[in-house]
Amino acid sequence: MTASDKEFTGSIPEFYDTYLVPLIFDSYAEDLARRVVRLSPNNLLETAAGSGVVPRALSPLLGRDANYVVSDLNQPMLDHAATKQGTDDRLKWQQADAQNLPFDSASFDVVFCQYGVMFYPDRVKGYTEANRVLVDGGSYIFSVWDKIEENEFADIVTQTAAKVFPDDPPRFLPRTPHGYNDFATINDELDAAGFSNVSIDTIAKVSRAPSPRHPAIAYCQGTPLRNEIESRDANSLQHVTDLAATAIEKIYGAGPVEAKIQAHIVTAVK
Repeated sequence: MTASDKEFTGSIPEFYDTYLVPLIFDSYAEDLARRVVRLSPNNLLETAAGSGVVPRALSPLLGRDANYVVSDLNQPMLDHAATKQGTDDRLKWQQADAQNLPFDSASFDVVFCQYGVMFYPDRVKGYTEANRVLVDGGSYIFSVWDKIEENEFADIVTQTAAKVFPDDPPRFLPRTPHGYNDFATINDELDAAGFSNVSIDTIAKVSRAPSPRHPAIAYCQGTPLRNEIESRDANSLQHVTDLAATAIEKIYGAGPVEAKIQAHIVTAVK
């Protein structure tokens, strides 16, 4: 992971929420919300909450006495998430580093994270912090993307960008979002952080969009791939986006498109 992999700044949060969230995150957020609710927690912590897709799915399912802390290291993403949520006194929005959580030990019944642990510079440290703030018997649930070949739109966009910059291909998507999917590594790192009873579910879904341009914009302009493209050529973002849309159209057609996405949902118990 490079420093720019964590830079969800400028217009990225808006593009992320408008294009990427409905494309790949909404259905997994609903799945994660159901998993959390089944644990009947009173005190919940979400780390790396991004643009707030999980709070939007989870908050309607929680009881009136729930205490739900929504945190993210990136303040612009957290600000964007809060504006989308509406007023809810059960939710507290707090900037926080998942590797150095500003909460007392044994404060939460469940800690969860959707597609954020891949961005942790030191995952064992992040997992250890999740373990620390959990009550005994509490659950840690997080999701990670499977390898990029199992996520078809992301793979096509990556291949397209590589053709534009063959001497220095942008590798954000395979390197970071799709770079942490080895079961043995995940188990070993959770074990090192003190977790037990680890289970991993692999879930394939269908990513749908109204046009080929939608996923092209989502990945090229709604993720830090944008930073990689613009660092190579400040004027090339639209060109790469257009080429990616054409490549997707060639395979999936000019109208509404759909392709495979696949992720792993990890549950560990303190």
